[in-house]
Amino acid sequence: MGDTSDRKPHMGLFLFVVAVISAAVVILSVNVREITVVGNSRYTENEIVSFLFQKSMDLNSAYILLKEKTQEHIQIPFVENYQLDFISPTHLEVIVHEKSVVGYVSYMGSYMYFDKDGIVVESTDTALPGIPQISGLKFGQIVLHRPLPVEDTRIFEEILNLTQLLSLRELEVDGIRYNSKGEANLKIGNVEVVLGDSSQMDGKISLLANMMPQIRDLDGTLYLDNYDENKEDLVTTFKKNFTE
Repeated sequence: MGDTSDRKPHMGLFLFVVAVISAAVVILSVNVREITVVGNSRYTENEIVSFLFQKSMDLNSAYILLKEKTQEHIQIPFVENYQLDFISPTHLEVIVHEKSVVGYVSYMGSYMYFDKDGIVVESTDTALPGIPQISGLKFGQIVLHRPLPVEDTRIFEEILNLTQLLSLRELEVDGIRYNSKGEANLKIGNVEVVLGDSSQMDGKISLLANMMPQIRDLDGTLYLDNYDENKEDLVTTFKKNFTE
């Protein structure tokens, strides 16, 4: 008879290898079946999922963890970064951190989008909805991920303040045009709104929001450049455009 003491170590090693292989098979067979996306406004949940998980293997839980440790994140336009958190082995949460974009300028056939600091963050061939076009600015050569080369960088603070006020009042504009004095005009459909300088901008935008139901479908110019919050009998002027 053989020595059973020699068989036990081999049997133990065999069982260990079987256990490791079985565990690996189980782990590699676990796939994500539910994906929750939060923090996204530029893209739908399905669009984010299609960006990140293009092949069936991309949904394997172990493979996702391995990629997180060894590979750079996929670059998604207008997304600064994203975070992947497992709620459970089959439920993944994607936390999206979008780039801050306040407007875009047209440059050499492209649309250059910039953030609150004037940094050009993205470039597209078609204008995207929900972001106002900024015109009237004088600038030199534009380089992606570099500041928009304007004459006076203080204009970015004014643009940020204006776009924040518009967002607060839930006003969507087609464009914002600045003249040589740095005064802003808004384009909303067929209505042009003359805002004048940056003083009392909160009051001007608040008044505009109150007037929008009456002027939204009109064609003309609304003058708010004479707005004065200290005047109780403030009269605003709206001039209609007449076409033959």
